[in-house]
Amino acid sequence: MKLLVSALEPSSNLHLTQVLKHITEPIELVGIFDSRLGTPHYDISQVAIMGVVDAIKKLRWFLKLADEMVAMAKDVDKILLMDSSGFNLPLAKKLKTAYPDKEIIYYILPQVWASRPKRVKKLEKYCDHLLGILPFETAMYSSKAQYVGHPLLDEIQLYKEGLSSKKELETIAYLPGSRRAEITKLMPFYREVRKRLQGHKALLIIPSSFSDEQISLLYGDIDDFEIVKETHIALYRADFAYICSGTATLESALIGTPFTLNYIAKKIDFFIGTKILKIQQVGLANIVLTHFNNTTLHKELLQEQVTVDNLVDEYYTTNREIFATKAKELKEYLAHGSSHNVAQIILGKL
Repeated sequence: MKLLVSALEPSSNLHLTQVLKHITEPIELVGIFDSRLGTPHYDISQVAIMGVVDAIKKLRWFLKLADEMVAMAKDVDKILLMDSSGFNLPLAKKLKTAYPDKEIIYYILPQVWASRPKRVKKLEKYCDHLLGILPFETAMYSSKAQYVGHPLLDEIQLYKEGLSSKKELETIAYLPGSRRAEITKLMPFYREVRKRLQGHKALLIIPSSFSDEQISLLYGDIDDFEIVKETHIALYRADFAYICSGTATLESALIGTPFTLNYIAKKIDFFIGTKILKIQQVGLANIVLTHFNNTTLHKELLQEQVTVDNLVDEYYTTNREIFATKAKELKEYLAHGSSHNVAQIILGKL
């Protein structure tokens, strides 16, 4: 089988790696993906963008890239689009227009439940299989959509059993994010929290792709922290975590490590998100649990709420028993991993 793949994000390629483990027959990948998985037309490092300005500058190049993908699709059996709706949704339209009978699978659906619900009609029109990783999101679609499971349940290998008792010397993990703005805004607070909690071990989780030069430039003085680049291992070692946002909240919840979310966005972005898009929650773990049973898992400290006092207070006041109960509910709601099901759909067996 020859499969055209469009997987622009590092996380998408982690998920793709798991899917390929379940494909036992010969398969050839072409398109955009991590070069460690084969020989891509473009490696993900070549399509990485940093912010809106960079995206605008590269717009013409991305349009050309989409046309190249359409040309490659002529000789493939199926098409797999993963996440990155800004590129993949227009690409789906081009592909379906050029090849009406070619099967298009979209795995890791756009968050239409958070914003821009009109994309639902486009996804249904241009794709043949819509594979959701959150149980509630498929309700917005027709019969083309199905919940396949969540990839983190395939990728996480370390789980805490039950509630661990609070120790005198605890380990705290700090996750200031992966983007420059996130890191530079949160690190001054994290350094002060580290000083206030001197009696604890401190793990600073840094993206594995960052060079020593990037670390020095973005993080400042981090002598008081132990640097860790394996997120799951660090969260498993930790008794508590401070997390910027994103998927890491769900990872920490599934592993079983209590945490609080802390995020400082640009004022204009926060205004658009809360006032125009009406976004009420930032943490993915909270979003999922709210859809499941209208409860939340963790505290969200946003904007001016991010203070040293508030962060320290969260460490001492977070109810770990309630967290453990809610984290278990969340894991049971997600139920199972997605990789095997996605592989079966690609092979036409499910």
